[in-house]
Amino acid sequence: MPRSRSGGRLELDRLAPSARSVLVGLLLVVLAVACWVVARTTPLFAVDTIAVSGAPATVVRDVRGALSDTDGRSLLALDLPALTARVEAIPTVASARLDRAFPHTLGIAVVPERGVAVLRQGARSWLASSRGRVMSRLPHGSRPALPRVWLGRAASVRLGSVLAGEPAAAVRAVAPLADASLPLRVASVKATAAELTLKLRSGLEVRLGDGTQLPLKLAVTAKLLPVLPESQGYLDVSVPERPVAADSLNSQVEVEGQPSTSA
Repeated sequence: MPRSRSGGRLELDRLAPSARSVLVGLLLVVLAVACWVVARTTPLFAVDTIAVSGAPATVVRDVRGALSDTDGRSLLALDLPALTARVEAIPTVASARLDRAFPHTLGIAVVPERGVAVLRQGARSWLASSRGRVMSRLPHGSRPALPRVWLGRAASVRLGSVLAGEPAAAVRAVAPLADASLPLRVASVKATAAELTLKLRSGLEVRLGDGTQLPLKLAVTAKLLPVLPESQGYLDVSVPERPVAADSLNSQVEVEGQPSTSA
């Protein structure tokens, strides 16, 4: 550090920036701010394309509709968190990620909700996703391959809302079937505080117990159904290591020789 000859103190005036360098720095800051303002307020980076990926055509249409007011606005002026929240409010969208793709494209990567069950309340029907979200209204009798979850008269159903309580438990019970289907179709599912029960199209009841270990219980069920006689009885896999079958709703016969723990 430079020091004076007499007192040995620092010569601070030699360390201070010159007037010229201060002026150049201020001009650069002003220029940067001006460029930012121009980019935000002119068509230089105006949105003319909304590119949606990862979703079916119907969801793409809904996403573009929700963001239609971004057309012509500068990419730099967009509030991406607010727009993301707007897209994720669409009942058929599970999550979304928005990015600026300069010079003129707003990119949206969408993870769509996946319908796994039909909610029924009287004559009305809704499609429910794997996490219990109400995705859309359905015409009566549509989506026949999906199991039905019957709601009480007092249940309130709103598009985009997420189910709670026993209806949510029922939807969670059938959600794994989308990836590991049973040999027979599930007609409906009933949930109580202590028991989840699948009603198959054949009339057989599959009792899952308290809803824990669902993938294992469903795998055990899939192995046992082909060897069980057709009946109006039940298969109880609430203890998957010791499944019990009956040809009526009262008698009990333990199923032997089926390796449940390897499922």
